[in-house]
Parts: sequence; structure tokens; C-alpha cells
Amino acid sequence: MSEAKELPPCPRCIELEARIAELEKIVAEQQKTIADLLERLNKNSKNSSKPPSTNPLSFKPAPTKKPSGKKRGGQKGHKRAVRPLVPPDRVNAVVDHYPEHCGHCRSKLFKAHCDPDPARHQVADIPPVEPDVTEHRLHAISCVRCGRLTRAQLPPEIPQGQFGPRLTAILALLSGGYRISKRGVQQLALDLFGLSISTGMVCKLQRRASEALEAPVNELAAYVKTQNNHVDETGWREDGKKAWLWVVVAPMVTLFRVARHRKAEVAKELLGHNFAGIVICDRYRGYLWIKQVQLCWAHLRRDFQAMIDRGGGSKTIGEGLLHVSDALFESWHRVRNEELARSTLQRYVTFLRHECREWLERGTACDNPKTAGTCREILADEPYLWTFVRTPGIEPTNNTAERTLRHAVLWRKCSFGTKSEVGSRFVERILSLNATCRQQSRDILETLTSCIDAHQRHTQSPSLLPIAAKSARAA
Repeated sequence: MSEAKELPPCPRCIELEARIAELEKIVAEQQKTIADLLERLNKNSKNSSKPPSTNPLSFKPAPTKKPSGKKRGGQKGHKRAVRPLVPPDRVNAVVDHYPEHCGHCRSKLFKAHCDPDPARHQVADIPPVEPDVTEHRLHAISCVRCGRLTRAQLPPEIPQGQFGPRLTAILALLSGGYRISKRGVQQLALDLFGLSISTGMVCKLQRRASEALEAPVNELAAYVKTQNNHVDETGWREDGKKAWLWVVVAPMVTLFRVARHRKAEVAKELLGHNFAGIVICDRYRGYLWIKQVQLCWAHLRRDFQAMIDRGGGSKTIGEGLLHVSDALFESWHRVRNEELARSTLQRYVTFLRHECREWLERGTACDNPKTAGTCREILADEPYLWTFVRTPGIEPTNNTAERTLRHAVLWRKCSFGTKSEVGSRFVERILSLNATCRQQSRDILETLTSCIDAHQRHTQSPSLLPIAAKSARAA
């Protein structure tokens, strides 16, 4: 039997096979694009670093706790919260009230029989506020010898401008401390104090406050280089261009800085090139030149949730890592509440660390390239996940820095950033003052007034450092 002859390839079939291969490639690319777009569309504050304000309307976060079914407000038997009374030495006037007749038999009552400890009811109010205006008259005297006029000069303790230290501090704080626009400050000055002031003068007063805060804030900048710090950064606008607002939160001290870029050089300038402390931060690579770092587990949980939302094999990896973080936070909260010894936490974390590494290693082989890439990145930084376990005073999250940035972010949304470097210096200095004073429970207005007064008198500005730090420097 003769062998069958092999038919020559059909040109049409070859053309169709090439076309099918081309279409399969296009479909694969489009599926990848659709998956990427869907993931971006489904991003929210739980699976990314997006703020809660950007959550879509369809996003409904799980309630923090189940509804109890009780009415709103204080429940029966709860401890009553009342406003504390003002001490007697701060009361401006005392008015005594006496009953005239008995509430039972209506007999006439006499003051001689009154109780020695009456019930106290205080009413606080603010009288009309009027500026205390002092007019300084600079007289000129003619010289009897040469006939020339010599006019008196203002003493150094008298401000060269038309506004004193306290009023300057109040108007500056309305912007930096309470996020009021320049036109809003202008209107408030008129409504509260009866002062007619231009927006240009508001800017000028802000510059004066900024100059007065330069030395105290520079002192803070030197102090944070010696501390363990929470660090973070957020977007800013300067002269219509992209910039970044950095924050360094140390114990009892906070420093803000506006920079034109987000590079490791800015972190080195803020913390010092030879920084030897510990930094708590997110997974931004600009901080990993530091030897001791604690990565934020709150950010990691968002990455784990993003893995779960991708589905497939990525979901299994994300659920495993999220379970590890749940167990870690449960133990950490018990240590923080002094219900568990740190030594016990250290033994327990030995097992959690092994489990976490196993899930990350499995994730590197995941069929989802984004999940695999995230697992490789976290695995490379795995030693930075456990610094808080062996070092007292270090937290596993960077929530402290994020909460501190919140005030600045809200201000940015209202003001759209700054127009110049001079404006940026005011922003970073007034924010540093505001956050530092709140950490130390200091009166912000009195502190800023003292700084402005010292700057006008050319004397040493008050320090913003904690009392212990100031005592150590003096010694």
C-alpha cells in the first residue's frame, strides 16, 4: 500500500491561525486592562492608602460594633459628665440668692438660718471685645543751635506696625490653628474686634508670626534628630506646583516641613544623615536608609485587604496574612493595656513571624502579579515588621503621624496650598507650634504671643521643647 501524500499547508488556515493568535493576545491584554481598571475602581480606604473622604458612594464600611437597640444619649446609671466649676479666685462677681418662704409650709425664712455651703451655679459670658488702642505721639523739637528738627523714635518694645503681639498672634492662629481663610480672618476681625483690616495686612501679620517662630521651630528641628519618630508625608501645592508636606512626630514635639519633592534627601535633612533612632513609617522606600525602622501594620492590613479583593489565589494569601495581623493586634492591645507581659508577646510573636513569612513566601508564587510583587516587597523588608516587639515605646502603626497630618490636610483642601516659599514657611511653623503645644498641653495663644513679643523686642524667644529637654540643655 502506498503511503499517503502529505498535503501542503493551506494558506487560508495559516492566515486564520495567525489571526486567532493575534486576537487571543489582544483579549489577554484587554482582560488585564479591565482587571486593573476594576481594581482601581474598587479601591477605598480599607484596601489602599486613600482617605475615607474619597470612598465611593457604594462603599459601606462594616460597623465597628453591632447596634445595641438602646436609645441615643446617656444610659441609665451612667456617670454624669458636667462642666467643672471655675475656681472662686477666677469668679468676677458673686450674687447670693435666698428663699423668702418655706417650700412646704410657706412660713417666712430668715437669712441667719441659711446653710454655710450653698449650691453653686455659674454663668459664663463674654463682654463686648474692643481693642485697647494706645496712641504714641512722636514729637519733633527744633535745635536752638542749628535749627534742625529732631523727631522722637519709638522705643524698641513698641511694635513698628499697627498691631500688638497678642492681636497678631490671634489673627495668625485663626489661619494656622483653625483653618480660616484670609478673607474669613478679615471678616472675623471686623465682627469680633471692630477692626477694619485688609487681606494684605493679614498676610503681613502671618509673615511676622512666621519670623517670630523661626528660632523656636529650628530648635525643634534639632531636637527630633535625637528622638524616635513617627514620620509621614502628604501632597501639597506651592505656587500651583506639586509639593509635599512632611511631618515628624517625636514624644512631646512635632515638626512640619514643606518641600518641593518627595525624596530620601528630605528625610535625611529632617532626621539627620547620621540618624541613630527608630522611625515608624509606611513602606515608602525613602526611609529605608535608616538602620532601625518599624513599618506600619495598619498600612499592611490595607495591602492584605487588597489581595483579598483581587480574588482567586490572591484571596487565600490575603486572608492568611490578615489573620496573622489580627492575632498580632489582639496581643499588642493586651500589652498596651498592661494585661499581658512584653516577654509573653515576644514568645508569641516568634510563631506569628514564622507563619507570616510562610504566607509571604507562598504569595511570591501567586498567579496574580500584583499580589506576588507586594509579597516580594514585604518579604524583603520583613525584619522591619517586628521592631516594636523588642523595643519598648515603639508602636506597630504610624497612626500618630497620620492623625497629626489630618489637620494640615483639611487646611490644604480649603486653601489649596501656598503661593510662595514665604507662605510655606508660615504653614510649617504655625503647624509645628500648634501640634507641639497640644502635645504638651500648653496654651497656644500665650506661647505664640510670647514669641512675637520677644521677636519685636529682639530678645530670646521662649523654647517649645519639653521641660526635661530644656533642663538637659541648660545643664
